Amino acid sequence: MTTDEIRLVIPAEEDFRRIAHLVTGGLASRLDVTFDDLEDLQLGIEALLALRDDVDELVVSLSAADGTLRASLGPFEPQVLREDGPGDAGLDLDRVLATVCDTHEVHERDGAAWIELTKRIASPAGAA
Repeated sequence: MTTDEIRLVIPAEEDFRRIAHLVTGGLASRLDVTFDDLEDLQLGIEALLALRDDVDELVVSLSAADGTLRASLGPFEPQVLREDGPGDAGLDLDRVLATVCDTHEVHERDGAAWIELTKRIASPAGAA
């Protein structure tokens, strides 16, 4: 089986978040991902993108293989998922990611945090 992979390097500024969503949607469309699965993955990605709003680079890597979409985002401050304070509406980042993704893990690379998300892809209706 082939693996589709896209690596996007953008400024971490809010204006560039739409590009990450567009690329995610394009990959999902190519793979016939359901709207619900795409929306879940994009919510997880948006929750992470919202952690940064600066001119430094943010890397978003997307891949698909064996019925799973994977996203890797970084770099972030090392304590990004370890903060205890609640976010908007009492939801913290860990809870949001646990709700919309099948797995989320923090990996440390070069003193920074990189977050890996996975989302199993549901078969589209009528697919063999």
